[in-house]
Amino acid sequence: MMNNAIEVRALRVRRGGNLVIPKLDVTIPSGSVTGLLGPSGCGKTTLIRCMAGIQITESGHVTVLGGPAGSAVNRARVAYVTQSSSVYPDLTVRQNLDYFAALCGGSDADVVRALEAVGLTDRGGALTGELSGGQRTRVSLAAALLADPDVYLLDEPTVGLDPVLRRDLWKLFNDLAADGRTLLVSSHVMDEAGRCDRVLLMRDGELIADETPDGLRRDAETDDLEQAFLVLAERTAA
Repeated sequence: MMNNAIEVRALRVRRGGNLVIPKLDVTIPSGSVTGLLGPSGCGKTTLIRCMAGIQITESGHVTVLGGPAGSAVNRARVAYVTQSSSVYPDLTVRQNLDYFAALCGGSDADVVRALEAVGLTDRGGALTGELSGGQRTRVSLAAALLADPDVYLLDEPTVGLDPVLRRDLWKLFNDLAADGRTLLVSSHVMDEAGRCDRVLLMRDGELIADETPDGLRRDAETDDLEQAFLVLAERTAA
């Protein structure tokens, strides 16, 4: 397996005439959970869209699994779970997953396992459009699990979830990484940084830290990861 699943070099992106990412270099190791954290509007979603190959860039290169982001050879190997729902609201949860299983060659047993993994076993018959936002995100995540990709790009997948479900999903993420999958998980909740192998902290389109959780605590001289972000942000501004 290659050492880095994703490599970003000299990336520069404008959206709506605004410079969102001025210049960014980062690598995402294979078989790991990397957290992408920072306040809303700092460029997390734009960066993930670049890795998914659906964002127009001004300059730079994004390589995923050895090929250009979004290339045909990688479409079955990369899953992108967006903040907004990417499943059909007029189908039930089970109908959505049966459909996606048919597309990727999954079985009925695969659908059952995916429902269990995201905590929706008892909601299979519910109309997807009537679920909460957090539940719809979990349906999208279950659909991604059915494809069994090598790379998961997850944009704020735990928003709106209760602490128990958040804990269970993070266990799932770490289990996937232990099986050799690569996950990039974005969040604006700093306590989730402690659940990651590595943490990328973003502010105003730039990385202000690329470290392990313990490295962040050490650099900022605090055990509180939210306080660590504030210390590093102030240090960068200075």
